[in-house]
Amino acid sequence: MIRLFAVVALMSVASMAAAQSVPGTGVLLLAHGGKPEWNQRVLDVVKTVDAAQPTEVAFGMASRASIQQAVDKLQARGVKQIIAVPLFVSSHSSVITSTEYLLGLRPVAPKDLAIFAKMDHRSHGAPDGDHSSHGAAPADPMSPVTSTVPIRMTDALNRHPLIGAIVADRAKSISTDPTKEAVIIVAHGPVPDDDNQRWLADMAVLAEQTRRSAPYASVDYMTVRDDAGPAMREAATKELREKVQAQTAAGRRVLIVPHLMSFGGIEQGIRKRLEGLEYTMTTQALMPDDRITAWVLASVR
Repeated sequence: MIRLFAVVALMSVASMAAAQSVPGTGVLLLAHGGKPEWNQRVLDVVKTVDAAQPTEVAFGMASRASIQQAVDKLQARGVKQIIAVPLFVSSHSSVITSTEYLLGLRPVAPKDLAIFAKMDHRSHGAPDGDHSSHGAAPADPMSPVTSTVPIRMTDALNRHPLIGAIVADRAKSISTDPTKEAVIIVAHGPVPDDDNQRWLADMAVLAEQTRRSAPYASVDYMTVRDDAGPAMREAATKELREKVQAQTAAGRRVLIVPHLMSFGGIEQGIRKRLEGLEYTMTTQALMPDDRITAWVLASVR
């Protein structure tokens, strides 16, 4: 199965898109949004997928205005159904559950939706306000979007083999002698313990794919839980430093692979946590990579 995905990923993405369309289906790509460079990478994915079928992007963190605008555009393009694809590392977060509620896929609003509703999503590339009502009062940012066509939603990246292949390649990009190297995959992670365990379960699968890709001495993984309180963050820092120190003491070169959609700040936090220790970190996150487009197409199918 992994070899099959690798072959698919190496195909021309443009020709693949043309061959893998799902008639009548519009794609709603959900993305965090941020700096112009990151947003452009997302828009490049949108452009390629759009060659197969109507695709629009909603930037922001559970931003009703952004999602409604994208849904309206897809309906105007004549789609019969919409498939929302979350371009996020994990499905196990309040951003995803809040988005599910806004899409009408969850009956009860998660408590964190109130936090997202108060955010200025323009800093995440979202539109300025809810213009779906064309001059009427803005819609309640905590109310589900309106749609005349059915909407479904796929999983986020999670443990998909294409994502595992990217993670493995990021490790290989800084590897010189796998038998004497220890890989540590580091993700942002959520605050709730139950969600964190789900993140780690997915990361275990990705780590196993990396382990099979080269004869590394060790492959480990963890989350740093940046949004948690001081005690939890300090515990994560201690765990990460101890992992690096143990591998260094064993005479191994440590390879840090940040499991992030894009570099732009979190990787600097990882560096700060590792100050004074010896390690090598990858120079690129998951994007840009044509296999992300292949993953979107596979998710839609």
